[in-house]
Amino acid sequence: MNPIEELAPQGVWRNFYALTQIPRPSGHTEKVAAFLVDFAKKNGAEAYIDEAGNVIMKKGATSGYEDRETAVLQAHMDMVPQKTKDCKHNFETDPLDVYINGEWVTARDTTLGADDGMGVAAAMAILEDDSIPHGPIEVLITRDEETGMEGAFNLQAGQLTGKYLLNLDSETEGEITIGCAGGMDVVCSMEYQEINVEAENMLCYNIAIKGLLGGHSGIEIFKGRANANKLMARILFATVNTKMAWLCSWHGGNMRNAIPRECEATVLVPKAQNEAFLKLIEKCKTTFIEEYKDIETNGFQLTVTPTPAPTKAVPEEVQENIINAMMAAHDGVLRYTPSMPDLVETSSNLAIINVADGKAEIICLARSSQDSMKLYLCNGLVGCFSMAGMKVSLEGGYSGWQPNPKSALVASMSDIYEKMFGKRPVVGACHAGLECGIIGVNYPDMDMASYGPTLVSPHTPSEACHIPSVQKFYDFTLEILKNIPKK
Repeated sequence: MNPIEELAPQGVWRNFYALTQIPRPSGHTEKVAAFLVDFAKKNGAEAYIDEAGNVIMKKGATSGYEDRETAVLQAHMDMVPQKTKDCKHNFETDPLDVYINGEWVTARDTTLGADDGMGVAAAMAILEDDSIPHGPIEVLITRDEETGMEGAFNLQAGQLTGKYLLNLDSETEGEITIGCAGGMDVVCSMEYQEINVEAENMLCYNIAIKGLLGGHSGIEIFKGRANANKLMARILFATVNTKMAWLCSWHGGNMRNAIPRECEATVLVPKAQNEAFLKLIEKCKTTFIEEYKDIETNGFQLTVTPTPAPTKAVPEEVQENIINAMMAAHDGVLRYTPSMPDLVETSSNLAIINVADGKAEIICLARSSQDSMKLYLCNGLVGCFSMAGMKVSLEGGYSGWQPNPKSALVASMSDIYEKMFGKRPVVGACHAGLECGIIGVNYPDMDMASYGPTLVSPHTPSEACHIPSVQKFYDFTLEILKNIPKK
């Protein structure tokens, strides 16, 4: 038995460890979906995969609780596939290497998948334990939440009958979330005709940025962490746009909702400019370290490595337009909520850039709790990248989850938490995207709340789950189910 399976509550940790051994990056959830259906049926629950790829499991009430309203436990099965630069892990085939580090569980060189494997594991533990008192339960485990909430968007009305929904996808124990921001993907693309290059009097370098903290582009965007794509844009603006170098390729970021930790570009440098180029790169490195010395504490690295010269490069006008657009595009917090000055209202994440082989693609994720501000931000990004000659589309848009301050579920949960732990939970909204608002479109009468154990650095290889918080989270969930109102 792995030591993680022996942690308390054992049912949750045993099931979580089992999930870490099943590859489940966004876009590749077939194996974990089949695993969940098989698990549910072995434990006496009805289970099936709906047309959207979601797993739905249903279990009847325990004795004495047949008259209770139905409660829905909701989480998502996919995880963000992030790893360190030199890690060889294949998220589509390899199990995660998870281990205990003091009071935390983490994974070696990859994301842990506690977002939202912990929510899934808690629901599994409840389904398999016949001694837990509860009314009728429905479990909804959605597909591809991290890449656009596809499962939630395509969940059909009538699949669920529950009146109360517990979303198990928040990251701070002791907090209950009742609202969240909406989002929109800004997808920019273009094709260009590569030019032939004569590298005889050129030196070729790979410029690499790594070691940044990155993080969740919703819940950690306010921390002011460096965006590797933005830093690279500054380097290229100072070198390529001044004719000191020529751009051949540029790659950074791989998830729309993760702040980019790493980025690399290949450039050609005239031999006559080599000394000045290397000095400028060193100056950029010193500048960035100074700017982020109190934030980027993970060991920021900026390296320049000689590499074989390619035979093709990006045309001058194209490279300048893309670099200029990347410099001009907004990244980070745009506005805080006027009525709640500590809560981010509107932000963007300059998430992904790929420029190579005659194609350029840039993806930004815009978030806002105000639809008008989300549109304002998106239109600004559209204008910026359109001027660079790129085709821009807005995709996967969804409105925020509007808080219900009169929620009977939240009032009951707050009273239960205070009785159990001696203090009131923090109730509020968050800047991350949650599925509640999307699910609520087809289930407008469902009372919802989100909560979870404590996680740090989700969407990064530093992701970790706080062991003591899981026991509190699970005990809280059991007490909520025990107190679901009668019909």
